[in-house]
Amino acid sequence: MRSHMVRTVIPSSRRLSSSAPPGSPGPTVVTVGVGVFAVYHLLLAAFMVLAPHTFFTDIGPFGARNDHYVRDVATYNAALGFAFAVSLRRIGWRIPVLTLTTVQFALHSINHLVDIGRAHPAWNGYFDFFSLAALTLLLAWLSRKAMLEGIG
Repeated sequence: MRSHMVRTVIPSSRRLSSSAPPGSPGPTVVTVGVGVFAVYHLLLAAFMVLAPHTFFTDIGPFGARNDHYVRDVATYNAALGFAFAVSLRRIGWRIPVLTLTTVQFALHSINHLVDIGRAHPAWNGYFDFFSLAALTLLLAWLSRKAMLEGIG
């Protein structure tokens, strides 16, 4: 009497796990990118929480230092890092996490462009803007690649 039960089959290109069967190619560029951004965001969050003064003076020297706001932004980075880490195993999370982070990086880049000459030292403002803009393009490319591959 089990004839009424239907077994759901997931095609191999849409596996829910990042572990590949034996003999298959290694991780995709999207998987590697997701892993790198997970580590990036988690390390950045830890740095901001553990050394807010150093983060302010070396990475974000804009305006007056405020350790509370640095730690507030750390919580956002930690949440993104966690979401990227989860999406390593839950493929369906990848496109939303990549897309959200692309938008966040684009807006962050615009904010740095507006304040590009206000960093101290001044070169830091230019470096921050161009590095954020480059990462925005990388995230957009990874998002597009994930969409074209049907990941997530």
